[in-house]
Amino acid sequence: MSTAQLQDLSQGEVAYVKLIEAIRSGVFRPGDRLRETDVADRLSLSRTPIREAFRKLEAEGIIEHRARIGAVIRSLSHAEVVELYEMRVVLERTAAEMAAKHAVAAEIDALEGINHTLAKAKTPEKAAATNQDFHRGIYQATRNRFLLDAARALNNALMLLGETTLADAERIETVCHQHQDILDAIRAGDAEGAGASAEAHLQTSLRRRLETRP
Repeated sequence: MSTAQLQDLSQGEVAYVKLIEAIRSGVFRPGDRLRETDVADRLSLSRTPIREAFRKLEAEGIIEHRARIGAVIRSLSHAEVVELYEMRVVLERTAAEMAAKHAVAAEIDALEGINHTLAKAKTPEKAAATNQDFHRGIYQATRNRFLLDAARALNNALMLLGETTLADAERIETVCHQHQDILDAIRAGDAEGAGASAEAHLQTSLRRRLETRP
């Protein structure tokens, strides 16, 4: 979110946005204890808006309060990871199908550009951010605000997965090929093919995620 956009928010909302970005970027990770003073210092905010952001994140299931410890970023269990990916399959298959019906050529071209950028990513952090841009672009091409809202809610839960699986060139190459399969079907207006490719991609991602869990 830009500085101009942040200026229109309350201090509590700013704290929430900054904390979400810090978790998403790996500054704070699942399992980390969040001390109000430490987070306030790192984000250059006072403790009151940080406390407000904590309450909102707790309501969303991103952090939890533990006795004698305080606020902790949640870590997902094996079952929760599987459940999360099951929901991703439902949403992203639907998104790909709808994008095949509604996306215009310029949007598909832009998505291919993002995929090319992903193929050349030099760090896991850059690869993860670019991958998020790709999937966000698919959702935006659906022209469905309710699906977009559902995707945003799910994306917060995705932060709890921990480190990206896009840590090596071979994995990135696989993901880019699968993305291209989705885009080819979308460009052809093949809703069924786009949905099937999106589901295959997510199933591969789940297998890799489970393989890399400690």
